[in-house]
Amino acid sequence: MSHGHHVTVITCAPNCPNGVLYEGYQNRLFQREYVDQIEVVRVATFIAANKGTFLRIANYISYLLSSLFFSFFLKRPDLIIATSPQFFCGWAGVLASKLRRVPFLLEVRDIWPDSIVAVGAMRNRWILRMLGWLEQKMYASARHIVTVGEGYKQSLEQKGVPPEKITVVTNGVNREVFYPREADPALKSEMGLEGKFVCSYIGTIGMACGLDVVLRAGELLQRRNGNNYAFLLVGDGAERVKLEEQAKQMGLKNVYFTGRQDHQRIPDFFAVSDVCLIHLKKKDLFKTVMPSKIFEAAGMARPVIIGVEGFASQLVDQAKAGICIEPENETQLLEAIERMAQDKQYREQCGNDGYNYITRHFDRDQLAADYLKVIQRTAAPA
Repeated sequence: MSHGHHVTVITCAPNCPNGVLYEGYQNRLFQREYVDQIEVVRVATFIAANKGTFLRIANYISYLLSSLFFSFFLKRPDLIIATSPQFFCGWAGVLASKLRRVPFLLEVRDIWPDSIVAVGAMRNRWILRMLGWLEQKMYASARHIVTVGEGYKQSLEQKGVPPEKITVVTNGVNREVFYPREADPALKSEMGLEGKFVCSYIGTIGMACGLDVVLRAGELLQRRNGNNYAFLLVGDGAERVKLEEQAKQMGLKNVYFTGRQDHQRIPDFFAVSDVCLIHLKKKDLFKTVMPSKIFEAAGMARPVIIGVEGFASQLVDQAKAGICIEPENETQLLEAIERMAQDKQYREQCGNDGYNYITRHFDRDQLAADYLKVIQRTAAPA
């Protein structure tokens, strides 16, 4: 907006990940609001929790149809941008760009359908073959593709997308929100964390995260009488309820679940964390990802333990921001936590080094300026 561009976002009423509408919203046919001077159009969808297969597909397709229909009642844009995942959001952009006869810019933040195969969310070969065909058509329909990491770029090239058609614009750190600060004693007291070394996972607790490793590590700690350690899982997702029930069945007293939190409180949870866990299942596909949690933790000068192989662990290693472990390995997780807990100087050095590296190389304002250049170039007449 500050550069003179008018931006309209077509989305649904917020309900992720549980399929429950956020307070103050209704699933109306059409509603409009303005957020930070951005026009936000919310359209009706079939609401479903972020788990299972067929209900989620119904949710995705309902958004495709609804967003496409109401896009015709808005002023013809110069450019349509759509993001994937989810997959059908990308296809809403494909169809809207063709029908409105404007260029299409695709933003890829996950590789579908590969990612849903990796977490076992879908196994039907016929459906996967169809989704693979649609994926190729979506890439071909885009005038340009923006993705968030070199790993994704390599995956797209392996799928036949020309390198010159892809630009990498990484995630970055919002330094107005995520900056070093002291822990809030009231929050520590609220969560029962006084006097404990806190290892936090902050984000969506989904199928790809493999957070049962935390329960296994918590059980090992409890056997060792490690009462001064605590695992804090902040957020919600398809796996949260199951993990919480498992923790109760295992009698774990050192694993805490907060449930979904207001986004304004998230920096406070980083601040009460002595170290932040970033973790995904041990899958080859996840070697390409670059979790945004790396940037948020570094922005708060918090050290990380990362159980994500590939490009993400390489970044943490380059930044000297923490310890890299094998995904789903509870023994290595415990060793990393104990090292962080026992060596305060090392812990603080990791936090400071991560902060200096990430804020120097991944400033969000500069990345936004880079993205704007791509947008202007893509919107220009061919």
